[in-house]
Amino acid sequence: MSVTIKGKTLLFYKLSKGFYSLALIREAMQKVFEIVSIGNELLIGKVVNSNASYLCKRITELGGFVRRITVVRDDLEEISSSIREAISRNTDYIITTGGLGPTFDDMSLEGVAKAFNLELEINEEALQLVKEKYDKLNEPLTPHRIKMAKLPRGAKPLKNPIGTAPGVILEEGKTKIICLPGVPKEMEAIFEDSLKEIISKDITLKFLDMSLSVLNVKESNIAPIIDEVRKELPEVYIKSHPKGYEGSPKIELHLTVTGEDAESMKMMLQKVAKLLEEKIELIGGKVEKNLS
Repeated sequence: MSVTIKGKTLLFYKLSKGFYSLALIREAMQKVFEIVSIGNELLIGKVVNSNASYLCKRITELGGFVRRITVVRDDLEEISSSIREAISRNTDYIITTGGLGPTFDDMSLEGVAKAFNLELEINEEALQLVKEKYDKLNEPLTPHRIKMAKLPRGAKPLKNPIGTAPGVILEEGKTKIICLPGVPKEMEAIFEDSLKEIISKDITLKFLDMSLSVLNVKESNIAPIIDEVRKELPEVYIKSHPKGYEGSPKIELHLTVTGEDAESMKMMLQKVAKLLEEKIELIGGKVEKNLS
């Protein structure tokens, strides 16, 4: 049958009970996420973008689909345009990291406000959260500290269990924009304390994966085997990751499946793993497997 989802008419069908074509899942079934990582330090190589890696892993585990990571400088126009571009791609969730602090180059919220032509205003709930943090430190609210409570109109704060700058959530149409601090511990704490529950309520599909370690055979020898198994069981996505080198090959095969029933998905992964193991051993390889 055909359905219209997110403005697109798609041919939509189940490949087998409880499983969907990977491409169709991405277009129609899963919530689509984009991450916008903000900070000059990321683009000059001073800081590794561990926040994006963490978010991709956690969102995928929750059943979401991360379509894109964008990294931009601490620049108002760059931030706002990246948000507008993500919106134009019918993104369900846009998560920004960095730029929520008290300094002049912390301008993520201003960039989000600019993207939607919203005013920045002091949010009383956010101000109270910031005040409570500094009250515990016996320090006053200064203008630079109050800056962390200025949110785009209509936005709501997310409590920061560790640091001072609250996270922020804003809904524009069907899209949720979430702004998180750039300090990894703070970003992770807000995600686990507040954001995980919000996302989980919005996602119905499940995600499972399995990793296989393949020894004594080159990736180029495994490639046709992957093609054969993919044709037989297209529900499972198979990705190869070389870990060794041609003289001493070691390949990681990462198997992933998205569907509705976890037990059936686990059986599907095991079936694919068994097929791969049998075929790889026939060409002299050795396979070790671990269920993630």
